[in-house]
Amino acid sequence: MLGNLKRQWQRRMLKDPRYVTLFVDDTQEVVSVDCETTSLKVQEAELLSIGAVKLRGNRILSSQAFYVLVKPTRKLESRNISIHGLRPMDVSEGLDADDAVRQLLDFIGGRPLVGYYLEYDVAVLNKYVRGITGISLPNRQIEVSGRYYDYKFKQNPGAYIDLRLAELIADLQVPALPRHDALNDAITAGMLYLALKQRGFG
Repeated sequence: MLGNLKRQWQRRMLKDPRYVTLFVDDTQEVVSVDCETTSLKVQEAELLSIGAVKLRGNRILSSQAFYVLVKPTRKLESRNISIHGLRPMDVSEGLDADDAVRQLLDFIGGRPLVGYYLEYDVAVLNKYVRGITGISLPNRQIEVSGRYYDYKFKQNPGAYIDLRLAELIADLQVPALPRHDALNDAITAGMLYLALKQRGFG
């Protein structure tokens, strides 16, 4: 009930009618999304890349993937480069962050979002989304680590549950793609979601 009221309020506050599509529920597909950023602190983080892929039924629609590089406003630090491998020359021709997020909004529409620790990615995206639309993302969010926790808790209530990504990949037996690439990470989260769905935790 509260979720519906919030969505109704958000729809009234939407300042750009082009994005009313965010409120058109799509029950056929979900979108797995991941962002690479300059910091793990939401307040400081700037986007460096965004990856997303659509899922329909039990399939990842890799032919309908979304990937953009984003040009940050500040110089990249060496510790950032060592994590995600994106160098200044890689992002120098990237899109302006607002343009990149506009493209993402067109891509996701009203589909639910899937991700691994999705709350962080959505929080960073919302810094830009609010400026573009006047609201935060209204899309339903599906947290893979939360679904995995429920799956393991049902098997062994009270046991310690390791929520590290490597553990989820190994336990659910999905292919391990190279990490810290936004599109690869989005695909990985999508595979984990489908593996949990097949186990009754979708």
